[in-house]
Amino acid sequence: MCNEIKIGFDNDKYLKMQSEHIRQRIAQFGDKLYLEFGGKLFDDYHASRVLPGFKPDSKLQMLLQLKDDAEIVIVINSDDIEKNKVRGDLGITYDVDVIRLFNVFTKIGLYVSSVVLTRYENQPTADAFQSRLEALGVKVYHHYNIKGYPSDLEHIISDEGYGKNDYIETSRRLVVVTAPGPGSGKMATCLSQVYHEHKRGLNAGYAKFETFPIWNLPLRHPVNIAYEAATSDLNDVNMIDPFHLEAYGKTTVNYNRDVEIFPVLNTMFEQILGESPYKSPTDMGVNMAGNCIIDDEIVCKAAKDEIIRRYFVGLCDRRKGLISDDEVYKLELLLKQANVTPADRKVVAAALAKEQQTGAPAAAMELPDGTILTGRTSNLLGAVSALLLNALKYFADLDDDILLMSPNVIEPIQNLKVQHLGNNNPRLHTDETLLALSICANTDENAKKAMEQISKLRGCEVHSTVILSAVDERIFKRLGINLTCEPKYSN
Repeated sequence: MCNEIKIGFDNDKYLKMQSEHIRQRIAQFGDKLYLEFGGKLFDDYHASRVLPGFKPDSKLQMLLQLKDDAEIVIVINSDDIEKNKVRGDLGITYDVDVIRLFNVFTKIGLYVSSVVLTRYENQPTADAFQSRLEALGVKVYHHYNIKGYPSDLEHIISDEGYGKNDYIETSRRLVVVTAPGPGSGKMATCLSQVYHEHKRGLNAGYAKFETFPIWNLPLRHPVNIAYEAATSDLNDVNMIDPFHLEAYGKTTVNYNRDVEIFPVLNTMFEQILGESPYKSPTDMGVNMAGNCIIDDEIVCKAAKDEIIRRYFVGLCDRRKGLISDDEVYKLELLLKQANVTPADRKVVAAALAKEQQTGAPAAAMELPDGTILTGRTSNLLGAVSALLLNALKYFADLDDDILLMSPNVIEPIQNLKVQHLGNNNPRLHTDETLLALSICANTDENAKKAMEQISKLRGCEVHSTVILSAVDERIFKRLGINLTCEPKYSN
């Protein structure tokens, strides 16, 4: 059976081209370069889904080549701390992710010099987070809301604007500014630092490294629409860069926040250097991803799949009370712009048909070779647990009627859950199922064969007819399975 994921992006070419462009931009400025790293620095799973072949740690690999000259500043929006904003791909809050990023960067030898709390207004949760960081030995700085931002340039570029922000002490030529997610204030942090450096007599520059939207793809290309779907909570809108069109007569794609902030950046450079090195928001970037797409058909298909997945996530988030109707309406509009419908996700119809047939929650999985498998609810297993076992049997070339786990193993776990841990649902969750399977693998050859197939689940598509528990969602993320659910709860 074929389990290969079709590749539409040349990652090796990307690493080479991207590294070269970043080095050129560093050389363009004198004393210091503030490089805004948009998106995820080392676990960009969105990019790896919409650009099959892109490796999630590509940006990190480039940064490691510059680690002797680079330091990292992590930025987090104080309002996101207050709201307990969650990183959707990992299921952890932004403040927890800041500590995770700090630990990961430090462990691999990258220097993290500080954390910046942006939009700081003495929020109690932000203060508590600062205390936690300082207990870990991390320097913390405050950046504030600026009245009239981003239109009142005279006020912004003054001691009452950027000058009011804390000056971040840095020691290396390249300062990488990153964050747990979008809307954290990375660009404003960079521009504030350029202002402060100039007051101290240093020549500092700014550049942007962000994968999406891809500037040299069409405005309505599925990859760029998928970016809008991924940032629907920010209400980002892709648009033609009007400054680039006027300066060069060429059409490029950027997004509203960069276009809005460009006059600020342009005016700042004019005041500092006498003239701006950039004529457009597109000029600020160093993104070479669009030049490394080797199969547009594969990439388009992957991006359309992502848009549908984001739509289902939006429906479930609305059902949970996490987002408004307006955000779902925007996702529906993006579906139409990409010319796709939820029915284009094959596992949806398969899961719903299985639920109708059995009268209980069900799930379906599409494998990379196009095979569709289903799982049903039983007395022993939930539907997604049964689905995982069915997929592992398929990959191990085992007959469907083979029992991988004896009821003698499952029943004691159920007894523990109900009699001692206070659970009402005796059926095994996915984590309990995998643990039980690993125990059985010690004595059962078929269970051992099934366990050996777990890595093949990565990249598979799954749809559940009910919203899953947080435990199950977390397991699917760790396995690299792309999960969607119907926006309803199991009775």
